[in-house]
Amino acid sequence: MSAAASHVPVLLDRVLDLLAPAVAVDRPVVVDATLGLGGHTEAMLNRFADLHVIGIDRDPEALDRARTRLAGFGDRVTYAHAVYDEIADVVRDAGFSTVSGVLFDLGVSSMQLDLADRGFAYAQDAPLDMRMNPEDELTAAGILNTYEARDLAKVLREYGEEKFAKRIADAVVAERAKEPFTTSARLVDLIRDSIPQAARRTGGNPAKRTFQALRIEVNDELGVYRRALPDALDVLAPGGRVVVLAYHSLEDRITKRAFTEVTTTDVPRDLPFVPEGHEAKYRLVTRGAEMATESEIDDNSRARSVRLRVVERNAA
Repeated sequence: MSAAASHVPVLLDRVLDLLAPAVAVDRPVVVDATLGLGGHTEAMLNRFADLHVIGIDRDPEALDRARTRLAGFGDRVTYAHAVYDEIADVVRDAGFSTVSGVLFDLGVSSMQLDLADRGFAYAQDAPLDMRMNPEDELTAAGILNTYEARDLAKVLREYGEEKFAKRIADAVVAERAKEPFTTSARLVDLIRDSIPQAARRTGGNPAKRTFQALRIEVNDELGVYRRALPDALDVLAPGGRVVVLAYHSLEDRITKRAFTEVTTTDVPRDLPFVPEGHEAKYRLVTRGAEMATESEIDDNSRARSVRLRVVERNAA
């Protein structure tokens, strides 16, 4: 079995069930905004016989692997090397004005974690890269070796929710004066030494939060997602759905806020009816965030932190 085929996407059956009503139209189109290895797209194309998928990924290696995996589907897939905040342009360039669905499976992909030389995984020594698109300039090493201590601490605190951000940032600045950071093992050791021993006993590897923060900063993940989500909502046809799989509270907070905004009317709650023209343009399909079951977590550890939210565009 290939590496691509061996990775089962998180909440796959639930995602397909949630998209099913939206694609029950003539010539349905779904944007897989985070194509990765193509697992969700492959499953969608197999289940929905008339579906066309526009697959977006900023990582050219992921696109190449997805092309190979999905070759049997021929022209039912359009590939776009782009960042998903370019979704409106990608859809238009593919020849469509609206789409039936948009899927965001946020965060780092299993392929990026598995390739040591990309530097995403803290469990193995590797270059401190973390670029989803290798053509971009900023790397994790660049951040560690150039950011002022206060700016680095802010990144770790805001994007990694790291309680010991200042300690880690100060230690990084002191150590880089001796020798610049180039690989991950040295950073992992520094993080471990910077955190009180009592705090190391819980919560898994203490480097996890710092690596998450660096990855988000390198790829401007939250900024890109904040820009992408409104455009994804705008490009939906009536009855179309946006499905989001988020893996940490920062992404989920953005999703919740955006979905609440577009599903809320400006009509006072005590008004017995909603006047014409004041209806919400979208409705929540999921109430709150859905989480994976224990059995799914047992089968796929990545599902442990997932939060699933779905919104649908109301009929015109």
